[in-house]
Amino acid sequence: MKIVVCIKQVPGTSQVQIDPVTGVLIRDGRNAKMNPYDLYGLETALRLKEEQGGTITTIAMGPPPALEVLKESLWMGCDKGVLVSDRKFGGADVVATSYTLAQAIKKQGEFDLIICGKQTTDGDTAQVGPEIAENLGIPHVAYVEKILEVKEESIVVRSLLDDVTIVSEVKLPCLLTIEKGFVTPRLPSYKRGRELGNVEIPVITFTDLEDQNEKHFGLKGSPTQVERMFAPEKNTSHTKITGTKEQIVEGIMNALTERKLV
Repeated sequence: MKIVVCIKQVPGTSQVQIDPVTGVLIRDGRNAKMNPYDLYGLETALRLKEEQGGTITTIAMGPPPALEVLKESLWMGCDKGVLVSDRKFGGADVVATSYTLAQAIKKQGEFDLIICGKQTTDGDTAQVGPEIAENLGIPHVAYVEKILEVKEESIVVRSLLDDVTIVSEVKLPCLLTIEKGFVTPRLPSYKRGRELGNVEIPVITFTDLEDQNEKHFGLKGSPTQVERMFAPEKNTSHTKITGTKEQIVEGIMNALTERKLV
């Protein structure tokens, strides 16, 4: 089975910088980490590889520091990492991002399965995975909690929605987005990292893609753009209410009423 896993480097702290001109996050690799949801996607892929055999290629889109999360995926047990990086890809929304990733996945040749994390912690849209599938013209299932069975031409999965569980059989090739918490991601292997050494990870740029229309990528290819982004101001002011239970309840109700919250 040939598996492709999409991963992303995200800010590892809430103290992020924002470009005042473009209104997007400044991604320089400092205080960065792998998107937590992608770890569950990686673990799912690694378990499939152990059960079914095959290879895993990880793909990340971002600036050069994103190479670090690709190396981490290799140390976890993946076979190949690919970085999709070019200034022309900068500032992409979910539409341009998913289209760019779909173009990069096409360059990898045939595949059986694409796995993505449920969403990213910096965007929280949960849209990129399904949009990749739409761009590639393949079926997809979101919020997958468990892969139940792999057949010769299909895969059976269980998805967890808000108040219902759905079992689906999907024809291969397809794309799955993986819910968190149902597998425990393994740690990168120090021994494997030493064996791989300073492994070379190929970089795909704009000129490597089949589509050479710049209007489909980056800010130019993004129908949605952020008007303004800012870090919320922290407010540490508070009111302490003491007394008996009745006095505390009355104090809370008075405070909520004064603020017109009730």
